[in-house]
Amino acid sequence: MDMRRIETLWSHVHWLCVLGTLGSFTAAAQRLGVSKAAMSQRISELERAAGVPLVLRTTRSVRLTEAGQQLADATGGAFEAIGTAFAGIKDLAATPRGRLRLTAPVALARQQIVPLLPAFLRAHPEVHIDLDLSDRLVPLAQEGYDLAIRHTHAPPETHAAWALCATRSLLVASRAYLRRRGTPTLPEDLARHDCLHYLRPGDAPAWQLAPAQAGAEPAPKLTIPISGPFAANNSEALREAALAGLGIALLPDFSAQAALRAGKLVAVLPAWQPVGSFGEQLYAIRPYSPYVPRAVQALVAHLRSGLQAGFGA
Repeated sequence: MDMRRIETLWSHVHWLCVLGTLGSFTAAAQRLGVSKAAMSQRISELERAAGVPLVLRTTRSVRLTEAGQQLADATGGAFEAIGTAFAGIKDLAATPRGRLRLTAPVALARQQIVPLLPAFLRAHPEVHIDLDLSDRLVPLAQEGYDLAIRHTHAPPETHAAWALCATRSLLVASRAYLRRRGTPTLPEDLARHDCLHYLRPGDAPAWQLAPAQAGAEPAPKLTIPISGPFAANNSEALREAALAGLGIALLPDFSAQAALRAGKLVAVLPAWQPVGSFGEQLYAIRPYSPYVPRAVQALVAHLRSGLQAGFGA
């Protein structure tokens, strides 16, 4: 095959690499901004030129053949380097620009992230943000996200991470519930109360607590089995249940702070700190790359400033 013919197939090979990474014609077409039909046609053209099958298609999945994987492995790094270099050249301008795909947990995004975005977008009119609200921990590189906000103890080592602000967990209840059922004075008292917990599949309902003012030696944690009339995998839902007087809820501070300031909820067992239920830090993370777009840098800085001001208020 002459060199001119090979050059016309370079973009075909790139599309094959994307297909191999995502494992779906639909997902690959969305990533590349083309139709599924165009995607399929390019791969067929590449297979005819190669003279061997490059993709195994079934009704449920798509994967590369041995030859297709060999081609993707040999060229994928080069295409990634080209993409990084070109993005760096585009980003030499001082003005952040481009479209950012951002993902964040539902409650955190609604309460803390979304209110900060209008000011950022007004300050950077050439940046566009696509925000996905999801509690599902999506694979960022595979699904094409530029940045994720995560509430965690430690970010994955395979990703770049920026600490945004510290957070903590709180036990809260309405005054009406505490008048009706009494106020716990010891962690063991929780076993006799209606407790509203975050629903995680496979977890036995239990809360871990440690003294809030730890001494020089790490204090032992207490594990308290709990039960209650309501559980949910969303902290906003738990907060609303607590406001309705259904019981004592364990919430991240970003879900509880507004109701606490308004006096609609009160802290329970303030001398004890819930541990292990939610992360202790908010992070912005993205798949590791030697190059970070200016728009991402600007958004991280804006979120850090806004969140630290809000959580410190």
